[in-house]
Amino acid sequence: MENALQKLDIEEKKKRKGFTIAGISIYKILAYFIIYSVVGYIVETVYGIITKGVWESRQSFLYGPFCGIYGLGAVVLILSLQYFKKSANKLFIGGFIVGSIVEYIVSLVGELIFHVKWWDYSNMPLNINGRICVYFSIFWGFLAVYFMMSFHPRIEKLINHIESKNPMKVLKISTILVSVFLLFDLLITMYALKAFIIRKVYEYDLNVPNKEYVINHEYKELYGNEERSNFIYKYFSDKKMIKTFPNLKIQDVDGNILYLDQYVGNIQPYYLKVFEKNS
Repeated sequence: MENALQKLDIEEKKKRKGFTIAGISIYKILAYFIIYSVVGYIVETVYGIITKGVWESRQSFLYGPFCGIYGLGAVVLILSLQYFKKSANKLFIGGFIVGSIVEYIVSLVGELIFHVKWWDYSNMPLNINGRICVYFSIFWGFLAVYFMMSFHPRIEKLINHIESKNPMKVLKISTILVSVFLLFDLLITMYALKAFIIRKVYEYDLNVPNKEYVINHEYKELYGNEERSNFIYKYFSDKKMIKTFPNLKIQDVDGNILYLDQYVGNIQPYYLKVFEKNS
């Protein structure tokens, strides 16, 4: 009995020694990001079928069924609202604020780094720079309440069940490997998006901000080398890019939103038409 208690005490000390954020281990945080990225991909795919009548890609990266904004949003909500999960009112306020901040930052990063607009709320009331609006901020509030009090506890039970049936070492190694793959996927995606958008700006003389620099410097840098150009056209072709990112759009100097699927010829931006949507 004494030996058993000593073993439990040692295990508890090991747990406390591990680095955590808001009491949650890095392994768990990575696992949450992966799981909720996949959940987000499924949700977005079903939503696309219902609203547009087509099965199209809703993934954030070039490879794999991952919608990163859901994974990131879930992780941020879990960490920031961990100590308020027993109060629906606090969860709503926290979700309203945290969700809005995440949405704004992701939109801003998309424009500054990827040079794309993931979404645009400019036509909706009470918006800030078209990146967030009060309606979706309220949605984030209600989502936080449901997520933290109902949905996430079920996912936590599922994770605990998987952990009870499999060696922790295997699960941790698997999580790390998938996380490394996602990081690699992110870097490749950033490069591919930049190459694709610069190509479209050059080919169609799109009047985007810093157009002269894009054409005279960035286009020549990417496509001036024949070997590199062939690589880009082979692996990041118009078909590959528009089927992976069917709703990709950029903004011109006049503030107009340009959907890039109209600059790829007759390539269908979806995989399958499920039904004809009524006008």
